[in-house]
Amino acid sequence: MNSNLWMEFTNYFTNNTNDYLISLKEHVGISVMALLLSTLIGVICGYICSEYKQYEKWIVSIFQILRIIPSLAILLLLIPVMGTGIKPALIALILLAIPPILMNTVAGLEEVSPFIIEAAYGGGMSDRQILWKVKIPLAAPIILTGIKTATIEIIASATLAAKIGAGGLGGIIFTGLGLNRMDLLLIGGISVAVLSIAAGLSLDLADRFLFKYKLVRK
Repeated sequence: MNSNLWMEFTNYFTNNTNDYLISLKEHVGISVMALLLSTLIGVICGYICSEYKQYEKWIVSIFQILRIIPSLAILLLLIPVMGTGIKPALIALILLAIPPILMNTVAGLEEVSPFIIEAAYGGGMSDRQILWKVKIPLAAPIILTGIKTATIEIIASATLAAKIGAGGLGGIIFTGLGLNRMDLLLIGGISVAVLSIAAGLSLDLADRFLFKYKLVRK
């Protein structure tokens, strides 16, 4: 990094620290909201797919088709209906993130051994107890893998939210593109990359802490 670029970095954070922190907060906020909602929808739809096979093809196909559509195209299609701001950006991110969570939920629930379920029924458990005390805990590691994939995709794609006034680190990147300023491009891009890596590492640590039995078994 040459001295001029380093000086631009220094000047930016000296004069725009508050703006940067606001952009970072907006980016994290919309990413967390999108992840929570997509996890809720993805797990529920995954459960429906695993329990009612006649619906699996339709549910999976719908979300896979929606995922093929670029996030920016979804944003533009939603503007006439919802206007600009956080709502259309949130919907676009949710549609992007649901498929990996959905597919991993289906895979995780289907991997639960029928013998374990039969033993649970034999022990007097109800369907609800088996779901929450047997199926979900055993499927959780695979579901978490889908959540990790969705998290990285959400954080990276949330940069587009700035295009419709939803804020975030994308605003810094697009400003850098408009003004041809390499310092802003690097600040925005590096921040998104660091945020993605930090989120991935945090979920990896959660995986290791919550599912220690996997490590022991290995």
